Amino acid sequence: MGTEATPLLEELGHDYLPVDPRSVFGSAAITLSPRPESVRQARDFTRRTLHSWRLAEHFDSVALVVSELVTNALRHGVGRPAADWPAGPRALRGDSYLKLQLMCGPARLVCVVRDPSEAPPRPAEADSSAESGRGLRLVECFSDDWGWRRLRGRSRGKLVWASFLTEDRPADD
Repeated sequence: MGTEATPLLEELGHDYLPVDPRSVFGSAAITLSPRPESVRQARDFTRRTLHSWRLAEHFDSVALVVSELVTNALRHGVGRPAADWPAGPRALRGDSYLKLQLMCGPARLVCVVRDPSEAPPRPAEADSSAESGRGLRLVECFSDDWGWRRLRGRSRGKLVWASFLTEDRPADD
């Protein structure tokens, strides 16, 4: 279950946000345990949210990107194997969790994943026979833009975002 939310929107900041915060008309967030089943939970949350915003036709691309961002956060952002984490977000301390936020504005949808690592996301040069290592390349291919930034102040970690045009016309910048 997700919530209406603005926290990641505020943390991302105007300089990094691919949509004008004043124009956002929909925002929903969910806290995820750093466990493998969170990828499915993130996709389900995305499906429900896009359906409620009447953007269901964008689900396939957005769900693929959300899955890759959450998987990347699980593999590289939690700092220890996901199997070692306790179940449920309430069992976690402080910033040691993952969070997904979806935001919708005129002509653009943005998804943001927060994880506790400050290490930059790095697209891997995957071998053609490798079974993994293409996540950020898929994010790059299926979204219209993506980026990241470290959190500042007392917050630790980073935000990785991807944006999608939701209409055939270019988004207002």
